[in-house]
Amino acid sequence: MSVKHHALSAPAGDTAAVTAELRDRAEITDALYRFALGQDRKDAALFASAFTADAELDFRPAAARWGAQPPVMTGRDTIVSTILAMFTGRVDTTHQVTNPRIEIDGDTARMTALVEAQHLLTDDHGTFALLKNPYVLELTRDGERWLISRMRIENTWYLGEPKTFFGG
Repeated sequence: MSVKHHALSAPAGDTAAVTAELRDRAEITDALYRFALGQDRKDAALFASAFTADAELDFRPAAARWGAQPPVMTGRDTIVSTILAMFTGRVDTTHQVTNPRIEIDGDTARMTALVEAQHLLTDDHGTFALLKNPYVLELTRDGERWLISRMRIENTWYLGEPKTFFGG
């Protein structure tokens, strides 16, 4: 993503273009919010609503920090079923999304964001993993909303025991 020193690319005097771009930026960010909240609430429909049918989720860069080697998850149904099966009834999560930066190119977009993800064993909140992860997303317009087509999750730092939650 090229570094821009301002958020909007629409001309300031073009109210319709500015409004359309602001809407796109809100919808793009909402795709990541749906991803996060869908996991936290174990809401498969909300979680799935974040992704294209052929989406890819690459957690390998983050997992490599603690020695895990997960495969790239391919397909919305695989992503949703794999992650929710890993967490439902076993892990409580909270995700906080910050610092979104968005670049829109017609019906595609690229976003970077920081996501802090807290994972606690449901039966033992003393066992945890707190992760600070930079995300890189590619998104596609789907009518009025945007969907994640590619997601790459890296890790800057962590506390706790991520192997307990993600293997290693």
